[in-house]
Amino acid sequence: MNQRPGIQAVTAADIPETLIFVLHARAELFPKLSASGMPPDLAQFEATYVHGDGQFLIARAEGQIVGAIGYLPYDSRFPRLNFHDRKTIEVVRLFVLPAFRRFGLAGELYRTLEGMAQAKGVEVVYLHTHPFLPGAIDFWIRQGFEVVDVEADPVWQTTHMHRPL
Repeated sequence: MNQRPGIQAVTAADIPETLIFVLHARAELFPKLSASGMPPDLAQFEATYVHGDGQFLIARAEGQIVGAIGYLPYDSRFPRLNFHDRKTIEVVRLFVLPAFRRFGLAGELYRTLEGMAQAKGVEVVYLHTHPFLPGAIDFWIRQGFEVVDVEADPVWQTTHMHRPL
């Protein structure tokens, strides 16, 4: 890594390149999901992340996107998770190119995003991940998250985590 990646909020001009980056990363991690079409937050990227209540950051090195992370208002789609009417966001789409891993970039992306959330009065940060993603659960624990539920599904074993702010 020749240069420390710079982190910035996505602008309208960044959207096409950001979508290519995120969709490519998603297809590599979740090939079956990528065949199911474009998720709503990505299909409506500008409305969701540039003009809406979401937030999306990218990291660039030598002009190229090498990492990304976003958040959305938590939509309460998991009924067993109750955040007791506290302002809650969901971290989504953390991806860092393999050549830029193990240098602290993912943590820096998350901390920058968390700072933005705190400035907006967010009280709880929620996310879910899966044990088949190497190092993901340990990474989030190092960021101060705790596991609050693990689904019994033998394939996904969706691991729900949160961090009160």
